[in-house]
Amino acid sequence: MMFLKYAAYRFCTMLITLLVVSVLIFVIINLPPGDYLSNQIAELRSTGQADGVAKAEFLRQEYALDRPIWEQYLIWVGFAEGPQGYSGLIQGNFGWSFEYDEPVADIVGDTLWLTVLVNLAAVLFVYVVALPLGVIAAAKSETWADYSAAFVGYLGLATPNFLLALILFYYGHKYFDLPIGGLMSPEFEGQPLSWEKVKSILVHLIVPTFVIGTSGAAAMMQRLRANMLDELSKPYVETARAKGLTPSKMLVKYPLRMAFNPFVADIGNLLPAMVSGSVLVSVVLGLQTIGPALLQALKSQDQFLAGFVLMFVAFLTLIGTMISDLLLVLLDPRIRYGARGT
Repeated sequence: MMFLKYAAYRFCTMLITLLVVSVLIFVIINLPPGDYLSNQIAELRSTGQADGVAKAEFLRQEYALDRPIWEQYLIWVGFAEGPQGYSGLIQGNFGWSFEYDEPVADIVGDTLWLTVLVNLAAVLFVYVVALPLGVIAAAKSETWADYSAAFVGYLGLATPNFLLALILFYYGHKYFDLPIGGLMSPEFEGQPLSWEKVKSILVHLIVPTFVIGTSGAAAMMQRLRANMLDELSKPYVETARAKGLTPSKMLVKYPLRMAFNPFVADIGNLLPAMVSGSVLVSVVLGLQTIGPALLQALKSQDQFLAGFVLMFVAFLTLIGTMISDLLLVLLDPRIRYGARGT
């Protein structure tokens, strides 16, 4: 019962935080002078294209870009009535992309689930690699296993993702016949989901997962190793050994549980870091994710597209943070969510 109460409390605080973040995103996007349409109007006027100016002016009124910024925000979110009625984010209308001249939902619809798929695969890779390597490095401290794990970690941190992507592209295709670019074969694009399409996606995921997850796995492995070494130096470890616990059982039952907290807490930062950190990788690898769309939207001041993508990243951050908080409450008995009477 107490856990459900705490979960409801965290969900409410997440919604409030998301609302505050939406204000910050909208203000930051509108900090540069002008917008996509005003820049286009200035360009059309300089070339004497009156018809184009009239269309751009109509779009400014249609999407309330001629109104004060506070009113634009309320209409964008869906709290106020605009030219199209109550039609904002909370009503499921993500806005119009002036760069691509189509609804934002149509642009990101096919890429959202691919973005989530790529980054979930990368997160899984991070945990599968970092957990055993971090534990082995701490348990075998100052041995060849520790030095080997440290070398792998430093190599992962020091190698730029785009360079690693190019290297894996070349050697993966040359020696293992891995596909180059994209997240599926061209013949499956726009086709309904099938077993052949799933297999194509899984094969195409190998290189992006390794590239995007390498630096995160290296950093997490180093943190887990440091936390494990700190726990292994504490008196309760000697007590456990004196009681006759085998090294492996003692390691899993006590130090690993205590060192696992930062590992779980990293969930909140890992998902958005993967999305934002994979923008350049997506461009290099030709991935059909929202990364390239965000980059182009920011460059062209396509505010509705950029705003939705940034809100999506913020939503992932808050969801990841809430999940990590709930898992910490379940995993660590030292954390008392009822300590303040909540």
